[in-house]
Amino acid sequence: MLLEVLTPQKLLYRGKVDHVKMPGIDGSFGVMNNHAPLISALQKGRVYIEQSVSGNKQFDELSGEFITDIAKDTEFDFAINGGVVEVLKNKIIILAE
Repeated sequence: MLLEVLTPQKLLYRGKVDHVKMPGIDGSFGVMNNHAPLISALQKGRVYIEQSVSGNKQFDELSGEFITDIAKDTEFDFAINGGVVEVLKNKIIILAE
């Protein structure tokens, strides 16, 4: 499934993922392939991403950029200050603060 993470300033991430765990208002929840359509508010917390493609992405909080280290883990995470997520037809869009 395709994930896009956007802030008011820029596109943070776009890529194929297997699982995304997000900080919902009433607790964390996960989304996998073929998930039912969903729109939800997100609170401050960390977004965890699992992908099957090889490569380790670390989010640099200072620069606001992802740093990729090839042939490492397939999981990474980053912090958000809240936002909204939409899940529809195997596409996840996170509008984050």
